[in-house]
Amino acid sequence: MQHKTIKVINFLFLISLFSFQIATCQNKTKIDSSSSFNTILFKVTSTDHKNVSYLFGTHHALGKTFFDSLTKANQALKSCDVLIKENLNIPGKMAEDIINKRTTEVKWNKYLVKEDLAYVEDLFANSPTDYKKMTPTEMYTFLNRYFKQQICLNKNANDTSLSLDDYISSKATEQDIALYGLETTEEQIELINKDVEGMPRRTHKRRLANIINKIRTENSNSCEEIDWYSQMQIDYKLDTTCTNTLILTDRNNKWMTSISNMLKQKNCFIAVGLSHLMFDCGLISQLKKLGYTITPIEVK
Repeated sequence: MQHKTIKVINFLFLISLFSFQIATCQNKTKIDSSSSFNTILFKVTSTDHKNVSYLFGTHHALGKTFFDSLTKANQALKSCDVLIKENLNIPGKMAEDIINKRTTEVKWNKYLVKEDLAYVEDLFANSPTDYKKMTPTEMYTFLNRYFKQQICLNKNANDTSLSLDDYISSKATEQDIALYGLETTEEQIELINKDVEGMPRRTHKRRLANIINKIRTENSNSCEEIDWYSQMQIDYKLDTTCTNTLILTDRNNKWMTSISNMLKQKNCFIAVGLSHLMFDCGLISQLKKLGYTITPIEVK
């Protein structure tokens, strides 16, 4: 594979990348047809008020082309007063700002062989993010996203198009729809590191070597989750217990406080990583318990 240098790396941390991997792993169990839907869009209504809101499960690697093809999802967004998403990109408080303010640097020669380190240095050559101040977990997360965009979706290396979540945000802004973030970028960075706290260095080294090899060899055999998401034949496993308390259960519970209050006041379009809609701790299950009617909607 000819190495591609990115002129600008739009560094977004993907907590939902981890939760998406959790989802695809759990999805190998027997399918419960009662929680299987061929959609990623759900209408949310209540007999207690007249507001009509929507849940939309995202995959951060996709973007403009995918969302523009979803006619019903675009109509749903346009009908809403506020877009609720995982976090907002606030100047001065973005991931690159948080990373660049750090005073310590990682000794990458302890995690990457010489060839892989040269690859990373070249990749970040013109990036606003100082990779030397990233943690191994953050680096792995970025490389995983890069792999999904460049190999699985075959994006041009200089393609600076927005992630699916941020493209939806840009559409909302164009339509004068208010934006609301459920957590800060700093909180997401803390979570992404805490999720693998105590992981041995040898495991970090193995993970980094594997993902760099996948990128170099253009190994598209690991693109199943994007294919699974794009086909939208999803078992939401609403009766299955969440297995990651930190990334799914705790965050969903925290988010529900804000979401339940806003649903009573506004027509909301809630765009969060797909896994946050799934399982018994997911937003679908939690809203049902509060008495909301959740209706699957075809996206096209």
